[in-house]
Amino acid sequence: MPNQEDVFSFQITEEFEGERIDKCMSMLIDSLSRSFIQKLIKDGEVFVDNSPVKASYKVKVDDEIRFKLPKSVEPDIVAENIPLDILYEDSDVIVVNKPKGMVVHPAAGHYSGTLVNALMYHCGNELSGINGVMRPGIVHRIDRDTTGSLVICKNDKAHNFLAEQLKEHSVNRRYRAICHGVLKEDEGVIHTTIGRHPTDRKKMAVNVKNGKDAITHYKVLKRFDKYTYIECVLETGRTHQIRVHMASIGYPLLGDEVYCDRKSPFKLTGQTLHAQILGFVHPTTKEYIETEAPLPEYFKHLLEIL
Repeated sequence: MPNQEDVFSFQITEEFEGERIDKCMSMLIDSLSRSFIQKLIKDGEVFVDNSPVKASYKVKVDDEIRFKLPKSVEPDIVAENIPLDILYEDSDVIVVNKPKGMVVHPAAGHYSGTLVNALMYHCGNELSGINGVMRPGIVHRIDRDTTGSLVICKNDKAHNFLAEQLKEHSVNRRYRAICHGVLKEDEGVIHTTIGRHPTDRKKMAVNVKNGKDAITHYKVLKRFDKYTYIECVLETGRTHQIRVHMASIGYPLLGDEVYCDRKSPFKLTGQTLHAQILGFVHPTTKEYIETEAPLPEYFKHLLEIL
């Protein structure tokens, strides 16, 4: 096994369980082709829990995937002085209000300008290491064009404590969104499975083979002529869950370039989705902490127009 500083790593989450390791890595690392990954595996550069694997290996939840890249594509993840909108911070956790367009963590081919780069500058070495060198401190994610609250862990104890709450679905996550169409019911629950799309690996889909249980509660906040302003509460936390669920019932999010085929009359960058409320039990004090990220200006302006 190469030395720790020579390899990059990540952990397998529920939505990838049962996938071949070469397919899983190609889904997670956009800039590396499946054939390149297969060559890495053949050359003995890919490990699961410190043991080399074959391309046919099917990954399991919490598998730690480690891989060594040739020098020509080895990432250089550095601290960057990028301003952070901090909602809460102490010695265990930091909650930030992520802006639109910011990627949460570096990935192959995209190593700068991410939230992790900013956190490395702000926190120094005080970030948990459980999710590997490319995702220090990251215990959960939101999409690049989704704004709002995200909690980051400064040590492994806090990381394990928060990860357990996420696993038990006890973290309070409330989102604001604008969707196409006028919802008739004042509130409802969408309960399906969500998994990787069978033909488009960059998309998720409902009720697919090997999909995981997914539950979203939604409530109408205001109806407009052609759109509805809603609150969504996540009971589970699958990839793209709100976007996939609302599209599945015929009310895709305004501006969503992946799950919506309707043109937007507004100049938007991605989906109108904002993680407003984040509540969790603190890893040390065991007190309930709740933060609220104010709606971004573009979102407030859009509501005024509507």
